[in-house]
Amino acid sequence: MARAGLTAERVTVAGAELADEAGFDQVTMSQVARRLGVKDASLYTHVRSLEDLRGRIALLAADEKTIRIAEATAGLAGRDALVAFANAWREYAHQHPGRYTATQTPIPIDPELAARASGPRRAVELTYGMLRGYGLTEPDLTDAVRLLRSTFHGFVALEAAGGFAHARSPQQSWLRALDALHTLLEHWPAPRQGEPS
Repeated sequence: MARAGLTAERVTVAGAELADEAGFDQVTMSQVARRLGVKDASLYTHVRSLEDLRGRIALLAADEKTIRIAEATAGLAGRDALVAFANAWREYAHQHPGRYTATQTPIPIDPELAARASGPRRAVELTYGMLRGYGLTEPDLTDAVRLLRSTFHGFVALEAAGGFAHARSPQQSWLRALDALHTLLEHWPAPRQGEPS
């Protein structure tokens, strides 16, 4: 019998909290059950498997991160939007490292859950919308999205791993990186001749 008050949402939040405290790779059904004060078997009434739970954590995190980015960038364009977007991304990664990892980990997600989740779809809309403010169109939009994601994720992943040991602060480098991205986006290179779109 399921414990009163236990829901898929509560199990997911408990898993997300555990991910932030111990690391996404440390999320197990046993650890989440212990956190909720129930037997492992009780969780399977609400989530099908560890993979299902991890997929739910990834969707929860995607929703949270997207809401932050949307709030930060509302009404902004150009450099202001880029900086607000990037800072919201980085702050979420700092404050919720396990959840953030879930958003960057390939996980098979139940198609029904994915269809109901607005976070991933909204994240794409926000990113493309911001970049259209620079006058970009396809295929440059896709290339620019990949550049931003690589830069933001690469920076926060290296930062989290202690990869910036130089005396210059990571914050100074972050600000210069955003300046460089803004300049690049304003002067996006023309396609190479004969390049397929």
